[in-house]
Amino acid sequence: MKILSSILTVVFAVSAAEADELAVLTNEPGKQLQRLLMREFYQHLDRRLEEYAAIGSRADCEKWQRERREFFIRRIGGLPERTPLNVKVVGSLKGEGYRVEKVLFESRPNHHVTANLYLPVTKGPHPGVLIPCGHSHTGKAAGGYQRMSILLARHGMAALCYDPIGQGERYQSLDFEHDHETFASVSYRLETPHPRVRFLCTTEHTLMGVGCILLGTNTAQYRIWDGLRAIDYLQSRDDILADKIGCAGNSGGGTLTAYLMALDDRIVAAAPACYLTTFRRLIETKGAQDAEQNIFGQIAFGMDEPDYVMMRAPKPTLICASTRDVTFDIGGTWNLFRQSKRFYARLGFPERVELNEADVPHGMYLQHREAIARWMHRWLLGTDKVIREVDPKTLPDPISDKELRALSEGDWTKEQLYCTPEGQALLMKGEKSVFEINVGIERKLREEREAAWEKLNANQRRELVRKTIGPLVAAKLAKSFGRNGKWAESLGDFRYANAKTIETVQRDGYRIEKIILADNEDQLALPGLLFVPEAVSKPPVLYLQGESMKVEAQPGGRCEHLVKQGHIVLSAELSGIGETETGHDKRDYGRGRFGRDVQEIYLAYLMGRSFVGMRTDDVLRWSDCLSRHGSNEKPLPIQLIATGEAAIPALHAAALEPSRFESVRLKGMIRSWAEVVAAPESKNQLVNAVHGALRHYDLPDLVELAGKARVKIEQPALAHQ
Repeated sequence: MKILSSILTVVFAVSAAEADELAVLTNEPGKQLQRLLMREFYQHLDRRLEEYAAIGSRADCEKWQRERREFFIRRIGGLPERTPLNVKVVGSLKGEGYRVEKVLFESRPNHHVTANLYLPVTKGPHPGVLIPCGHSHTGKAAGGYQRMSILLARHGMAALCYDPIGQGERYQSLDFEHDHETFASVSYRLETPHPRVRFLCTTEHTLMGVGCILLGTNTAQYRIWDGLRAIDYLQSRDDILADKIGCAGNSGGGTLTAYLMALDDRIVAAAPACYLTTFRRLIETKGAQDAEQNIFGQIAFGMDEPDYVMMRAPKPTLICASTRDVTFDIGGTWNLFRQSKRFYARLGFPERVELNEADVPHGMYLQHREAIARWMHRWLLGTDKVIREVDPKTLPDPISDKELRALSEGDWTKEQLYCTPEGQALLMKGEKSVFEINVGIERKLREEREAAWEKLNANQRRELVRKTIGPLVAAKLAKSFGRNGKWAESLGDFRYANAKTIETVQRDGYRIEKIILADNEDQLALPGLLFVPEAVSKPPVLYLQGESMKVEAQPGGRCEHLVKQGHIVLSAELSGIGETETGHDKRDYGRGRFGRDVQEIYLAYLMGRSFVGMRTDDVLRWSDCLSRHGSNEKPLPIQLIATGEAAIPALHAAALEPSRFESVRLKGMIRSWAEVVAAPESKNQLVNAVHGALRHYDLPDLVELAGKARVKIEQPALAHQ
């Protein structure tokens, strides 16, 4: 064993030394992609602030609101049609000064929402307050949400607290073969709310989000629609005042409160807690959050978090925040409040937006609950009232630690609050999960897109693909002057690659040039290794490895095999792969299910860009560099090889400009995006997701555009692998 250990130590030491020998970028390469995206991010934010500062009249305010509402609804894919709620009250509970009805309703056909309606014991009708839950695994059963609902009910207001998808009784991905004692997606022990639950709620939300992105929707659409239908339910009841509806949620429920209050005029009074800050401070401190908290292109459009408040002006809004909130920065919250206050003042009602800052951590603490109850009492019942969660005159006797822990979990156990027979809606007969609903949407879109695709010629199809994956720098540059001072007429006519050799490594029978591809400040400087044989006898090869350009660059690797056959081989990296990988996801977010550069993926998404589009641009830049290497003559056709994460961008490049490539070999690529939509669990597919792609084309369509005879897919991957 000691001998084997010594041998392995030597082998690993040699491999590490060889890898260091082939390093190209030296100036903090892992931060360059983030810096590039952040620079663009700040430019968008600065432009929005300039436009905001120019608002001067009521007409300007109304235009600002209208444009953002329309954009918001459009970017979540619109809203479904209203279908029968099919409400069932399946049980009731009696508390001190309130009662609870356990409710089931369908926000979509065969897609149930589980909710608890807390009602005053006095005769109605009463105002109704919607309580969207934050990211608690037990959903509506979490102590803070129970206490918020109870407090409202004890003071004359009904409160409807419901489970979001992926929480409480509404997990969308259950294991029907095994029972789980702990969440499969985390390394530490955490009790599941049900033995068949597989993932943390945050993981499940983003797993849903990958499929939603491909369909041109968002997890937020499901969340928003549940909330809108919950308001429909409240308004359908005789004991609820239909024109006195409020909404108050914490954390992820604060997100939903912000969304709902921005889009639904029926919400008279709103109080989002522990969510609202500015995107500038969110990205600078904690980073992008779950799928539903990122709306495609919103930062590029000019829709920041303050706009959720301003979209509803001048309706009453109380912003609840925590001084010690490490997720949603309090400094950003005050900036948001100042913007909102000025906007409300423009409309003549500055007193209708307020901020409650409590010196507590992130969460729906006592200080928030009391402030929310008072706010709702003022605007829904018409009077100011000092509301305390505990009446000092009736304080209980001292209790044990065990009793205190039970009290902190709420007055009712999750089992007592169950609305479904087995504690999960998905175990009910005929129930449809979000994943199943998305499959149905994809099937309908498939029929539409195939019919539309057939009507387009090849050039029109390529233009549609370009628009879908996002603006290519190549396309932008094609509008400027070409080589001879003439306007470029096509992408293929314009040469935009600028590679620089920084060092040469000599090996037996060939040399390796370490090169950097850097065209302008709007593009990431990319590293590459150019393998040049002593005598060139075969076509050049562009080799794009999905992990690192060094994987097959060692002696005996694939690059050496090809170069010794007479090929010039360029082993190159794309944005976020290898040396430009940021590595945020190494903190085990979702156990790597969402890509190594998950923060940058969502940052690009907020600006209306996709990693597929960015990397397709990279492939075209590298192919331009390689095709003209050492020659001023007509570019040489390239043999393109791509694996893993590099495969889908490579396929896009080949489809957009097939004349560049003699052959295309793709290894470890999924066969279609439709497979991702259908999979309740996908692995590392967020990086390959293009917003709305399945409205226009799927990967097999790209193979056709690139030329079926030219493209070979080896060892195709499954979406969940």
